[in-house]
Amino acid sequence: MSEESPLIAGIEAGGTKYVCAVAKNPSEILLETRFPTRNPEETLQEAVAFFHKAKEKYGNFHAMGIGTFGPADIDPRSPDYGQILTTPKEGWSGFNIVNFLREELKHPGPVVFETDVNAAAVGEAEFGAGKHFRNICYITIGTGIGGGFLSEEQPLHGRMHPEIGHMVMPDLDHEFGKGTNVCPFHSSCLEGRASGPAIEARWGTPGGELPEDHPAWELQAKYLALAAINLTSTWSPDLIILGGGVSQKSGLVDRVRKEFEELSGGYWALPPLDRYIQTPGLDQQAGIVGALTLAQLLL
Repeated sequence: MSEESPLIAGIEAGGTKYVCAVAKNPSEILLETRFPTRNPEETLQEAVAFFHKAKEKYGNFHAMGIGTFGPADIDPRSPDYGQILTTPKEGWSGFNIVNFLREELKHPGPVVFETDVNAAAVGEAEFGAGKHFRNICYITIGTGIGGGFLSEEQPLHGRMHPEIGHMVMPDLDHEFGKGTNVCPFHSSCLEGRASGPAIEARWGTPGGELPEDHPAWELQAKYLALAAINLTSTWSPDLIILGGGVSQKSGLVDRVRKEFEELSGGYWALPPLDRYIQTPGLDQQAGIVGALTLAQLLL
């Protein structure tokens, strides 16, 4: 990317943290900041302050990409494009992120509003583990569970967007003498059983503080392997990427591969599982690199 390339802006608008950045090449960030996600006004004003600071140093940006937590209205034909839909995150339901940023930043240029997981999938496809693949599934396991899918290199959209975290799960908790489900909407879904808050609620300790040989990880691997089986049978991706904070637990992805092998019964002709089920090549940068990549595609 030459020095003459236009400046682009990106936001990874996560439910736990916001990441804002500017760049000319999505993989070579010029300036970045991270801060906790609070109420909409406080959070977005901090983002606005960052972009004003970036403007003083690098000039105007020409396009912005936003990868957001959901559910969200990501249909550019919709009058509510840019709006967060019904969410348990207090104060965010009905808030329009795109309109707020356009007004506060006086930005007349193009803005793309995507899910954070689709943005991460785009980042991985361009610069990470998904390079040279056309059909990629990206799952993030953290405060919630979300998933994005690239079909023929394009983010998959339906009536709204996929909500992988709310696929129905069998109750495996009873095998461990537990009965944890933290989803307020469903009696047994992937997010309710396998998100970071579910692990803490089940065992009374955050997952990051549990040792590798704790039974929490056997149960976690079973839930994630079931999800990977379901996604394999419905979407038939070239590879599945497991991202997010929970997936960083040492040994967990290997456990998922082992459970997947047992559950799949050799039915699908798949690559070796250490290639089919991977961790992000961009680590925790996938979301913001993807948001910047989406912005660059607008130019």
